[in-house]
Amino acid sequence: MTAADDLLSESEISDGLASLPGWIREGDTLMRSVRASSFLGGIDLVNAVARAAEDANHHPDITIRWRELTFALSTHSAGGLTAKDLAMASRIDRIVEAGESTD
Repeated sequence: MTAADDLLSESEISDGLASLPGWIREGDTLMRSVRASSFLGGIDLVNAVARAAEDANHHPDITIRWRELTFALSTHSAGGLTAKDLAMASRIDRIVEAGESTD
C-alpha cells in the first residue's frame, strides 16, 4: 500500500471537501451530481471522466439518469477515503467545468 492508499483522517477529509464545492460525503464515499445540458452532453462528460479514471487507475461509480450524472468515489481496496479520491474528485471537477453541464 502506498501513501496514496492510506486512509485520510477526518480533518483531511474536511479540508479536502472545503476545496471541492458540490461534493458531499456519505459515509466512506464522496459524491457529486451534475446536470448536463443534454443527454448526449452527459454521455460526453462520462466518457471524459472514464478516460481520466483509466489514466489514474481510480474509477468512480457513475449513475446516469437522463441528463443527471452522479459520481461516487471511494478507495474500496483501502476501505475508505484516500488521497486518490480527492485527486479524482478534483479531476472530475475540471472535466465538468470544461464540459457541457448546467450543474
